[in-house]
Amino acid sequence: MLFRNLTLYRLQQPWSGSAADLEQLLAARPLRPCGSFDLQTRGWVSCDEADGPLVHALGGHCLLALGQEQKLLPAAVVNQEARSRAAQLAATQGHPVGRRQMRELKARVADELRARALTRRRVTHAWLAPRQGWLAVNTASPGRADELVEVLRDSLGGLPVQPLESRQAPRGSMAAWLGQGGPPGRFAVDQDLELRAADAGGATIRYARHALDGAEIRQHLAAGKQPVRLGLVWQERIAFILNQNLQLCRVRFLEVYKDDHAQGEDPREQFDIDFALMTGELTQLLEELLAALGGIDTAVRQAA
Repeated sequence: MLFRNLTLYRLQQPWSGSAADLEQLLAARPLRPCGSFDLQTRGWVSCDEADGPLVHALGGHCLLALGQEQKLLPAAVVNQEARSRAAQLAATQGHPVGRRQMRELKARVADELRARALTRRRVTHAWLAPRQGWLAVNTASPGRADELVEVLRDSLGGLPVQPLESRQAPRGSMAAWLGQGGPPGRFAVDQDLELRAADAGGATIRYARHALDGAEIRQHLAAGKQPVRLGLVWQERIAFILNQNLQLCRVRFLEVYKDDHAQGEDPREQFDIDFALMTGELTQLLEELLAALGGIDTAVRQAA
């Protein structure tokens, strides 16, 4: 289980419960199948999508998985069927279907089709690190991340978290790294970049697999364009894209499996190895990245 994206939150208060406590709380809200009239349901599922526990705990870290079942019922299908029935009804009653009749007809059609619609399941994983104060959601979508946090708050009876913010804005720091010889510490600039103009037009330039140390990049920066996404490599072990919202996207573990010890004998052992490697590596990376960005914005933490 290696995360590919990280939307980050900071715990405002320490989580004092155990993994067993967390398991018990999540078990009160398992994912249930969609009923005939449900458009979607949300609840907790096993982390490995088997019959294992809802909380996978290892080395003080916890892995959670939020499941969502959603009926596939496009509005265009409902509208098409409603129009077809409206034409039949108009012919029967001898006059066109009015607005109120049409609304009622659409509602009936939606109820009928919903009961027969196909269901899609989606699972979003989250990593809770109580000692470090992290909550990281494996998605690049802020909406999906907020959805998981909302369900987790409901399940725990409250969870004081805030989106992670640094003292120095990522935009300004990324611009400085590009113009002044690279990022500090064990980070290096990779070959992906997105620049955006600050004016209302928002002209955008994207570089992929392109050297970023040339005069052309510095000219764009001097002209007022700001980096909103920048590829970075940490310690030649993890590559990722840092964006202006302090999300890590397209995370790639470069050196993890070159060590023979990173291979398990069975799927469950491999799951443990992946989780241990991921949390160990990303804990160090996040600490160093925040240091490079001036640390956590304590004003945001105190305001929560």
